[in-house]
Amino acid sequence: MASFGPSDIKKLREMTNAGMMDCKKALSEADGDMDKAIEWLRDQGLGAAAKKASKVAAEGLVSMKVEGKKAVIVEVNSQTDFVAQNEKFKNTVSEVVAHAFENNLADAEAINASTINSMPFSEYLSLQIATIGENLVVRRAGMIDGDELTAVNGYIHANGQVGVIISAKCDSAATAEAMTSVLKDVAMHAAAMRPTTLSYKDFDAAYVADETAGRIIKIEKENEERSRLGKPLLNIPKYISMAQLTPEVLAGAEADIKEKLKAEGKPEQIWDKIVPGQLARFISDNTTLDQEQCLLDQKFVMDDSITVAQYIENKAAAAGGTAFIDTFIRLEVGEGIEVVEEDFAAEVAKQMA
Repeated sequence: MASFGPSDIKKLREMTNAGMMDCKKALSEADGDMDKAIEWLRDQGLGAAAKKASKVAAEGLVSMKVEGKKAVIVEVNSQTDFVAQNEKFKNTVSEVVAHAFENNLADAEAINASTINSMPFSEYLSLQIATIGENLVVRRAGMIDGDELTAVNGYIHANGQVGVIISAKCDSAATAEAMTSVLKDVAMHAAAMRPTTLSYKDFDAAYVADETAGRIIKIEKENEERSRLGKPLLNIPKYISMAQLTPEVLAGAEADIKEKLKAEGKPEQIWDKIVPGQLARFISDNTTLDQEQCLLDQKFVMDDSITVAQYIENKAAAAGGTAFIDTFIRLEVGEGIEVVEEDFAAEVAKQMA
């Protein structure tokens, strides 16, 4: 026999706004299991929370908590931007972030499987859905938890749509303390410049090969149009990532530079002053993928004469130590969610037919 009572029916009704008899039926079908009862209501399309749970949630907020050597960042989605600016929603997001931080919940799966306020997280979320009036989803989350040699910081853009947490490994606790404020600048950079990975070393070889082929085709097509219009043609690079610039490739590039200097009649005794700069230019011209997608290789937004890696190196040296960024987590609201636009006129015409 189903193990539930009037108080369970009342609780389910408050959570979902479904009818009393529907709640009783749901609990009966679920043998008193609240989570399964909510799922049953959702499958039946009954109740405000159950109905709203089927709606695509692509708006929302990113929020974080940084304290000491630990940082947590969470993306909570809503259906509309209007609700994302609602104080109840903002309070819910803050409560979820605090919950994740206090309980060391490192991803969305762990949050959704947790217990909060003495209830399963799914029940808590259903209650917020019923109260706020839209589907809510804890979609993504991340955590950094470092030791005394770790500097940790983060940044949330003013509109709450983008957030970054970041850490660096340092040679001493003193360097880590000095680098904490520096990391906020890098987090702001990452929020603005949208890196997808830390270093070119993270790239898969097949991905680099596909990107190279795609870019060459794109430039060749653009050059056809430029040729037709009498405009200068764009250079077609052989390489787009440091992952492709093997010692042999770099040695070949250096040999080409020296051959060109010889042909230009430049005295050999000054080559060592010219070659490093031209080789650096060769590397820059042939690592466009890294500069676009790799945090460490991007030109630093506050000083584009250096890369992010160089900025960190310079700041650590000024503090009397060394440091390198080892982790960053960047979340942007709705990133990767496909929202199907409904054709209202077509839907009405379909109904009339």
